[in-house]
Amino acid sequence: MNNKLIFFVDDEKTILNLLEYTFSSRDGYMVKSFTSGEDCIENLNMKPSIVVVDHMLWTRNDSDMTGLDVLKEIRKQDSDTSVIVLSGNDEKSLIDEYYQNGATKYITKNSFFIDTLIDVIKEEFAQNSRVE
Repeated sequence: MNNKLIFFVDDEKTILNLLEYTFSSRDGYMVKSFTSGEDCIENLNMKPSIVVVDHMLWTRNDSDMTGLDVLKEIRKQDSDTSVIVLSGNDEKSLIDEYYQNGATKYITKNSFFIDTLIDVIKEEFAQNSRVE
């Protein structure tokens, strides 16, 4: 396992570009980006420490896979990977469902989400015994 590997999953290329730019040059993190949940799941053998996933994903083959589906699949394969959700949806019932299924953190996309995400990822690496 690469102890500083972060997967980003979002169907919006501009968000992925921002995340890649922000994190690939920070604190020795290695970044891998995916535009679909399926692609992320197919690459879980790379053993990321953290997966950051958007709730709504326009995926290949017109699949209806959401970030919640990605979270559930990650939990089937690896209960230790931190999963952080980024979403424009701040509906309490959805947020609760993510936490009930093992999300580490749910961050609403707003003007400050990058700052929040930087802090959350830094904290995860500091607290997670799987990473140095």
